[in-house]
Amino acid sequence: MRVVIAGAGIAGLTAALSLHAAGITEVVIHEAVEELQPLDVGINILPHAVRELIELGLGDRLAEIGVETADLTFINRYGQRIWSEPRGLRAGYTWPQYSIHRGRLQFMLLRAVQERLGAEAVVTGSPVTGLDHDADLLIGADGIRSGVRRALFPEEGEPLWSGDVLWRGTSYSTPFMTGKSMIMAGDGIQKIVIYPIAPPDPDGGQLINWGIQHKATEAAHRGDWNRPVSLEKVLPHVADWHCDELDIPGLIAAAVKVFEYPLVDRDPLPSWSAEKVTLMGDAAHPMYPTGSNGGTQAVIDARVLAYALATGRGLEFYEEQRRPVTNNVVLANRKDGPEVVLKLAHQRAPRGFADIEDVLPLAEREEIALRYKQLAGFEPATLNARRSWSVTADASPAGTTGAAAGLSRSSRSTSPS
Repeated sequence: MRVVIAGAGIAGLTAALSLHAAGITEVVIHEAVEELQPLDVGINILPHAVRELIELGLGDRLAEIGVETADLTFINRYGQRIWSEPRGLRAGYTWPQYSIHRGRLQFMLLRAVQERLGAEAVVTGSPVTGLDHDADLLIGADGIRSGVRRALFPEEGEPLWSGDVLWRGTSYSTPFMTGKSMIMAGDGIQKIVIYPIAPPDPDGGQLINWGIQHKATEAAHRGDWNRPVSLEKVLPHVADWHCDELDIPGLIAAAVKVFEYPLVDRDPLPSWSAEKVTLMGDAAHPMYPTGSNGGTQAVIDARVLAYALATGRGLEFYEEQRRPVTNNVVLANRKDGPEVVLKLAHQRAPRGFADIEDVLPLAEREEIALRYKQLAGFEPATLNARRSWSVTADASPAGTTGAAAGLSRSSRSTSPS
């Protein structure tokens, strides 16, 4: 079975590795840019995606370049704690959560693809703009402005803008809290996420990622995804934000570069696939960066698609397993996902509170957190008990005939359980 993948981002590279691991080795990735450049921002990979990368044999590499996230704390603009919870192994998962430099993650995946599939497996300067291809399957993993998706849905138009912008940057600073902590700070107008994306260096400094989501006062530049902006534009918005564990204004001021992104997504699709074509990652379900689910869901897409093809279950099975989940995450993220606790606390106590229990009781906070984990597929007990998406000896063979036949075969098979 021959597979062509459009896009050498996290989704496309993980798809190539997943297909190779499942026995489908004739795979080529076509990337539009002439030279891949590492994106200097952070990303969180949640336990249900870390599981998949570990099962691809990448656990040691992840641990080497990432920070094993220990906890997540939500605070208001005055530094008052709204909610805190353990993450990863400390939360009872079998697999950790990682906060990681997005560019380093992408290049780690790229090196693994080149080692396992060969240097010729990734072709740069080769955009995929339509549905014509010399393969049994074309996978559109080419992002929110996917050429494959545009060919499938030519009337869809531009991504949908929320009215918010996202300012992002990285700063070197001293570690805060555990050195493996995440902070979400927010009110009804903006929210800030902060977390380290590399282990501390020998001098005690640490690379820390931050992002500020803010209501836009002017139209966003939706055509420019890496638009540099000045620190002077950003600093007034955090000048009076307080946190006992971290100097937020000082951290932002230490950034070398700041980039502005429009906060956009797309409406869920009724289908991702046509004959010999399917979508994954941001090409299939672009979502707001809420709840750390964008890259995570792309990794899981890749693994489920490889399983579906290798076991003859086909594209219908892939969509049955992935489209309802990701559609729900897209819609939940529009309502702030688990970060809704920031908005609720502000609405109920805009000037702060003496006791969070009087504002947002623990039972309500726990229910919000659990509901999102269930919706996004990473409630600990369920994830820990689920069988692997790896193709093993007890699965159907991944021979060319069976895998190719599975592209169009209807299947009512269920997921591993």
